[in-house]
Amino acid sequence: MPKILVVGDVIDDILVIPNGEIRLDTDTNSNIQQQPGGSAANFACWIASLGIETHFVGRVGKEDLERHSQILRDYKVTPHLQVDQELQTGRIVVLVQGQQRSFLTDRGANRNLDLSAIPEELFGDALYISGYTVFDQSVETMQQLIKRAKAHGLVACDPGSAGYIADHSVHTFLASIAGVDLLLPSLEEGRILSAESRPEIVAALLGEWFPQVALTLGEDGVQLQSRSDSEHIPATAADLVDATGAGDAFAASLIAETLKGKSFSQAAQSAVRFAAKAVTKLGGRP
Repeated sequence: MPKILVVGDVIDDILVIPNGEIRLDTDTNSNIQQQPGGSAANFACWIASLGIETHFVGRVGKEDLERHSQILRDYKVTPHLQVDQELQTGRIVVLVQGQQRSFLTDRGANRNLDLSAIPEELFGDALYISGYTVFDQSVETMQQLIKRAKAHGLVACDPGSAGYIADHSVHTFLASIAGVDLLLPSLEEGRILSAESRPEIVAALLGEWFPQVALTLGEDGVQLQSRSDSEHIPATAADLVDATGAGDAFAASLIAETLKGKSFSQAAQSAVRFAAKAVTKLGGRP
């Protein structure tokens, strides 16, 4: 069985789905749920569901160690959670309006994740890095992690947040993830990283930095770019309930199929179909 190490954020998501347009300065009836989340933790659950041995490194507040560890184990993910004695587990209010989602974020304990404490035996056939973690680390620390992982296998990164990339600076972000084999940006993230707007140009420019790029386009599918080829794969039709888990599900399937020996194109086609299933349920996990 292929083995992957996932490094990144653990979050408690508070999902808010208004029943209609939000009315300012008064009440709007809504469906509100709290669920475990975090892009990296969600990704870990998705890829573990696809038969990949999955180890997850993240950081939580001291009162949440056993709760989040057990939740991850329930998804067949092996947790290696660090405990923060001062900061609480990160929290996000996710405002869901159709395919649009707004995030009100308190990263909490995620900000203190110690990458140097990751033991060598956790590295396997792939490393997946959440871009949110990149924002909290120095360039040198990220490069050390990537170098360690590349000695074992594939390194993939989901940039995570267009807003945070803009705050962090594009130059610093790209320097931090230099050496990544597979980049998995959304169109918004790709546009900020490339300073271009057309998907095929965005993917081509990012392909000069990274051997493989899978630029996700929502309802328009995905634009692939490799050293030798480019390809557009259309989306699979689905009855949309919540798009929260689509990106993580796509990335998980793409990497899982790659580790199982499929070509980049074949893996992406499977991943698009898998992501279509993810949007038919509420929440960001299988």
